[in-house]
Amino acid sequence: MRVSKAQAQANREHIVETASEVFRERGFDGVGVADLMAAAGFTHGGFYKHFGSKADLMAQASANSLAQSLASAEAMSVKDFIDVYVSREHRDGRSTGCTLAALCGDAARQSTELKSAFAEGIEHMLQTLGEKYPTGPDAAPGEARVKMIDLLARAVGAIMLSRACPDDSALADEILAVCHTQMSESLPTQS
Repeated sequence: MRVSKAQAQANREHIVETASEVFRERGFDGVGVADLMAAAGFTHGGFYKHFGSKADLMAQASANSLAQSLASAEAMSVKDFIDVYVSREHRDGRSTGCTLAALCGDAARQSTELKSAFAEGIEHMLQTLGEKYPTGPDAAPGEARVKMIDLLARAVGAIMLSRACPDDSALADEILAVCHTQMSESLPTQS
């Protein structure tokens, strides 16, 4: 039975979306092509009709989930971003959370193509949130970007460190609480 071009594209998008969740949950090396296709409701044999390799899917799935994170961040102030990002809900929502916190460690050991997808996602996040960073009229050029690089690195690190602890660990919660407080207090006050 032949599949229309529109259905084939819809199937491909579904596979990318499913893979973005599964990769965030289990890591790039924690899942094989057969498991990814099964999670999406397809057979392993159809994979290469859609993708050249698992690495190709990894890059596309990462770009997809990074774009989702960016869309969420566009609707938030920097303070709201800190509140949502450095939270127990985000920490526990591995498959639906930020790709940076879930996969940066894995991405560091992957192809240049995948690293480029991450770099592009990070750059877009920095630009989006940097435009919202509350700086005063006397702020030095580029100050908002510097502050956002610092905040984003701390936010991602907080989630990664918290996730490295057992789920019921007091340390996991302490990391989030301390980082959230310190990041929030680092924001300039608005007059």
